[in-house]
Amino acid sequence: MEEPHSVNSLRTILSFSKRGRTTTASVSFVGLGEHDPKPSEVYGFVGSITTVVATTIYLAWAYIPEPWLHSIVIFYYPNKYWALAVPTYAMVIIVLAVIFYIGLNFMSTPPPTLLTTMFDEFSREPSSFLSHMEGDEQPIEPISDLGIDKINVLMFDDAK
Repeated sequence: MEEPHSVNSLRTILSFSKRGRTTTASVSFVGLGEHDPKPSEVYGFVGSITTVVATTIYLAWAYIPEPWLHSIVIFYYPNKYWALAVPTYAMVIIVLAVIFYIGLNFMSTPPPTLLTTMFDEFSREPSSFLSHMEGDEQPIEPISDLGIDKINVLMFDDAK
């Protein structure tokens, strides 16, 4: 049985094997540990290249006059109307989506005069915690909510 021939280089291993009449070649990347590309990096690179190519084709189609396209044997392409219509429709859809999102948030927010915006079933009133210990040995008070009257006094009492 013949042993497969292999050629090693820094980055790739090419292995050739013969099976019958067909010759197959497989390429595998030798990992360099932490320097392997992550799938998200590969997808980002391919996505950026695709975006550049698509933008170049779009701009060429939008700005090159039709007689020039015919001279380089390109006869089938969309109407030039869509060069302006698609970006315009896309911008209108984005603006309407933002307006809809803001309106949905306003509709789902309770009015500020409703008492449930300040108190609910999880609200805790400050307890009258009296400690008999003095000095640094006093324990921490239990957690509680501050009332709106105390917050107003703390924030706006010095403004008078």
